[in-house]
Amino acid sequence: MNIATGDGYLESLLQGQPALPASPIAWLNGLRADAVDRVGALTVPTTRDEEWRFTDISPLTGMRFQPARSASPLDAARIDGFVLAEAGARLTFVDGVYAPQLSYNKAGIVVENLAAGVGKHAAEIERHLGSHAGFQDNVFAALNTAFLHDGALIVVPRGVTVAAPVHLLFVSTQSEAASYPRCLVVAEPGSAVTVVEDFVALQDAAYLTNAVSEIALLDNSSVRHVRVQRENGAAIHIANCAVSLAHASRYQSVSVALGARISRYNLNVLQAAEGAECAIDGLALIADRQLADSHTCIDHAQPHGVSRQLHKCIVDGAAHAVFNGKIMVRPGAQRTDSSQSSRNLLLTGKARVDTKPQLEIFADDVKCAHGATVGQLDAEEVFYLRSRGLSEAAARNLLTYAFGAEIIDRIPVATLKRRLEQIVLAQTNR
Repeated sequence: MNIATGDGYLESLLQGQPALPASPIAWLNGLRADAVDRVGALTVPTTRDEEWRFTDISPLTGMRFQPARSASPLDAARIDGFVLAEAGARLTFVDGVYAPQLSYNKAGIVVENLAAGVGKHAAEIERHLGSHAGFQDNVFAALNTAFLHDGALIVVPRGVTVAAPVHLLFVSTQSEAASYPRCLVVAEPGSAVTVVEDFVALQDAAYLTNAVSEIALLDNSSVRHVRVQRENGAAIHIANCAVSLAHASRYQSVSVALGARISRYNLNVLQAAEGAECAIDGLALIADRQLADSHTCIDHAQPHGVSRQLHKCIVDGAAHAVFNGKIMVRPGAQRTDSSQSSRNLLLTGKARVDTKPQLEIFADDVKCAHGATVGQLDAEEVFYLRSRGLSEAAARNLLTYAFGAEIIDRIPVATLKRRLEQIVLAQTNR
């Protein structure tokens, strides 16, 4: 396969691609080949590109990451701190490679490695894989698709409600490695499931995570999606998630970004049929010189859709947070009910946030609202707590914690919520 590109950096990233084992599934090999071709036609985005103008990823092009050839041996005790007691299934990937010895499935549904499941569920996978998260104009989605092999496959059968969450644990252990996590969730009509995507690190050196998730909700299904990015402070984390909602389906998402030197999360939700609903909540808690960028798009393509979005950023030190949230209401999508709020807290004079909530409305019978606030802690609230005996530092820490805890409280997994509350409390007490 010809992997030459016009971009030396992209060509270096693709060097490990020919070593992937060929799939016996012809269309999957074709999908990979198409993705390689698109990488050859695209370039790494810069701040001259409108969608990236606040997010400088030039440090990425100075690093020569290569995909891990195999999973590092990992003792189960090393992931004890990330285990979710409530999980009915867990798939663990070490540096992007499936680790069966650290995985299990007691959920009674399809939860397995994509490389193994593609033969058994070919028709279902072909219908969805690569069709929601397009890579024609997205070089990072194209790179991920070029490396399609291991990944998380979740299929919830018609009418089945899975009470216990499914935990997808992506662990980084190797420095200067590139991993390409992939996730495909298909919720069949009338089904319900909770999925936790969890990105963690067991080392402190630089590496690249380039993740893509596709979530397809069929009629009257429900997916609760929790995404936690707590990678190390030298990592670069770039992710794309595409969600498609059918008739009367319901998607709830909580995304938390705590780690990485540079992180970028693109979430695109398409309400493709009438009566779909989504609620999207996000929190970025960053400090030092971290950069965290969240881009979302909720596309109301059909009537009677409902969407709610609350995104919060807590920015300390000289960190930089970016939020760009678009709500699109297409012609004919009447009776849409949508609201979006971006709330941002700056803890120092050097902290920075760029926020841009957007509404594009092409229907006339809708109820839509959006707003953004950027500020510091309220002096009157600090004074009130101090009058009750708290020190100024304690008062400020308590108010900062409460600001972030509103999002954490919406996570439906008690163990994970408790751990994240502890992390937020520790960071606000620094």
